[in-house]
Amino acid sequence: MARLPRFFAPEIPLHIMLRGNDRKAIVGNDEDLLLLRTTLAAAAAKHGLRIHAYVFMTNHLHVLATPAKLDSAPKTMQGLGRTYVQYFNRRYRRTGTLWEGRYRATAIEAEAYLIQLMRYIELNPVRAGMVATAGDYAWSSFRANAQGAEDRMVSPHSVYQGISHDDQQRRD
Repeated sequence: MARLPRFFAPEIPLHIMLRGNDRKAIVGNDEDLLLLRTTLAAAAAKHGLRIHAYVFMTNHLHVLATPAKLDSAPKTMQGLGRTYVQYFNRRYRRTGTLWEGRYRATAIEAEAYLIQLMRYIELNPVRAGMVATAGDYAWSSFRANAQGAEDRMVSPHSVYQGISHDDQQRRD
């Protein structure tokens, strides 16, 4: 049976999730995480996918992003897969798919759910028991969104910016 086509609309935020095949690791060390981050950032910039929040876990990733065009999300994820999976397979002398099926991308209602989803994504390492506080985890957007750290991959959403005109109040 053929796959059903996905529907994406420009300017509608998406919760994108990609899990490792058999829930196995998609990264082996910080070097892998850096390449995963760099590859995603480059693909997103190239294809017009604005990333508002993200987290890279050992066996999956979450991204909250808004596509500028109909094909922004699919092209970004395709670019990530082409580059990162080849690297990972070469590095760890493996073959085949790294991902457990296709990525999931769910459209969200920004006004009602965006901030809650940002929290869910950025607190993932805390819930998993990997760190005591979200600020201790280097591979998420928490430091940019909640602590004001520089992260060129993060593009604040208008709902997030609308929390307050004061940067510190918004981060709090």
